[in-house]
Amino acid sequence: QVQLVESGGGLVQAGGSLRLSCAASGRTVSNFPMGWFRQAPGKERQFVAAASRSGGTYYADSVKGRFSISRDSAKNTVYLQMNSLKPEDTAVYYCAADSSASNWPSGYDYWGQGTQVTVSS
Repeated sequence: QVQLVESGGGLVQAGGSLRLSCAASGRTVSNFPMGWFRQAPGKERQFVAAASRSGGTYYADSVKGRFSISRDSAKNTVYLQMNSLKPEDTAVYYCAADSSASNWPSGYDYWGQGTQVTVSS
């Protein structure tokens, strides 16, 4: 079993930055494909970013150039650096892990509880 705990959310003004952390326990996730998602009130959960097993990254068009996903294997933690934040980035952000042998995420087995990000205009 893998437990994922997100942190780092909060209230920030438009144009500001936040770094979200996703700390894993139970198993090492350094080789897992990982992803970040978000869900705004009244909207469906949407994909934000993914990191492949081999170190590749992929982003939703809405965050490309502003957000960056990375991982620290020693800390068993995945990060989402968010710059140039906009009010439309306001959402609960979730990290997720895929324990399969695929390079890119093909389905997520484990999810965190989420952390709230609010961007004021």
